[in-house]
Amino acid sequence: MTHHTPDTAHGAHAVGTVAFGAPSEALIRLEHVNKHFGEFQALKDIDLAIPRGQVAIVLGPSGSGKSTLCRTINRLETIDDDGGRILIGGQPLPTEGKGLARLRAEVGMVFQSFNLFAHKSILENVTLGPIRVKGKKKAEAERHAMELLERVGVAPQAKKMPAQLSGGQQQRVAIARALAMEPQALLFDEPTSALDPEMVQEVLDVMVQLAQEGMTMVVVTHEMGFARKAGDRVIFMADGAVLEDTDPESFFTAPQHERAKDFLGKILTH
Repeated sequence: MTHHTPDTAHGAHAVGTVAFGAPSEALIRLEHVNKHFGEFQALKDIDLAIPRGQVAIVLGPSGSGKSTLCRTINRLETIDDDGGRILIGGQPLPTEGKGLARLRAEVGMVFQSFNLFAHKSILENVTLGPIRVKGKKKAEAERHAMELLERVGVAPQAKKMPAQLSGGQQQRVAIARALAMEPQALLFDEPTSALDPEMVQEVLDVMVQLAQEGMTMVVVTHEMGFARKAGDRVIFMADGAVLEDTDPESFFTAPQHERAKDFLGKILTH
């Protein structure tokens, strides 16, 4: 993996329309993606291409389709069978079986709730996937896991159970667990919204570090400071559709759409 400095990580994506990468370079590509839950249409004809190394921030009011979008990318939600498709590294999403397990290894996910196995230690939580899915030897998986726990600042907690850790520590373990699969991209679905306010920053700091190292990230969040600091791109959604797709500076200083102006007005005054 190439290690970007913070400047190049941003500069690489901040030039005019080149910013968002030619479709051919896209690591994640959504083409005419629709999603219905019964009568309700959660996603409306979504077309997006996310190039390798980009940090795409997905913003929008509650119920706008942000989490659904995130969950379709690694097929936690299926999409409508109407010709739309999702490609990862140029390959269509597998529907089930081993291909899907491999895809989930390529595209890690960090949830709002930490989803750690309560009956397994922190170290076991991080080594489980590499051993079971990737067939890594236990000693190698543990060595790599300890490096990752060190990186996210929770190595001293390795032998503890999740319930013995704070929410912020658990979420950092969840990030280490996703990284242990050596993914090409990480999806974050409101990773700080279940945390007490004083723990939010410790999780965002880890995410900023990943962004600076060039990890491809799709981040659904309400953390506007993080969006401005670490994002290369803002995708603003409302009512299941993408209304704005631009760089953070443009979005925060000159939003084009009334819904975006309204959203920013409400969120930035709090």
